[in-house]
Amino acid sequence: MAEVKNGQSAGRGQPSTAYTGQAAGWNELAEKLSSLARSMQDEKGLEHTLEAIVLAAAETVPGADEASITAVSRRRAVQTTAATGALPRAVDQAQYETGQGPCLNSLYEQQTLRLADMCSEPRWPEFCARASQLGIRSMLAVQLYVEGDNLGALNLHSRQVDAFSDQSEQVALMFAAHAAIAVAGAQAQEQMQTAVDSRDLIGQAKGILIERYKISGHEAFRLLVVASQTTNIKLYDVAEYLVTTGALTSRKP
Repeated sequence: MAEVKNGQSAGRGQPSTAYTGQAAGWNELAEKLSSLARSMQDEKGLEHTLEAIVLAAAETVPGADEASITAVSRRRAVQTTAATGALPRAVDQAQYETGQGPCLNSLYEQQTLRLADMCSEPRWPEFCARASQLGIRSMLAVQLYVEGDNLGALNLHSRQVDAFSDQSEQVALMFAAHAAIAVAGAQAQEQMQTAVDSRDLIGQAKGILIERYKISGHEAFRLLVVASQTTNIKLYDVAEYLVTTGALTSRKP
């Protein structure tokens, strides 16, 4: 039954009868972002999901010409995991090499940062000089996800001065919230697939040992564990080597 409040009713997922339509522009944006979120979640694998995110971000956020995603693993290793082209990758690399820039601050300080003009920006002088030479004049960086010690930021680049407005920030933040869900889903799916693949491979290795030595499954698994411990090689790699070569292990750690 529809909820009734102050004499006005609305069905689930629909505006109330008091809705005037004045927020139609934002309504269209919300619908577009919801559609984008569904399409991003339909991508197969984390890599394709990240690529879909940067392409959609460059098309959706007002002022953006290019986009990239910067990721930090264990708060140490920094890399660009997806980009719309060579230019944003080069801009990201300039940040990594100089150790300064809006996307790094956005990652570690978990805040949105807007850079209006590379030529007059005082916060990151070395990076700005490099980015300006590459042809980028303004940037917007927003936090994408935080997963323990793993961080991600969405970087938006423009060839125009002062390309990003308050509206750009609002859209970017809304977009990032939808994109973060797609990333989390892709990561979970990838981890699940890795676990399934690992289980299947170890099962194959156990089968080889069971057939070869006429032992139980428990004993076969124990042999794999001992081989892993004595050689300091991961259990998965020991199993893969056995399945591939027929030898339990002959590699040095």
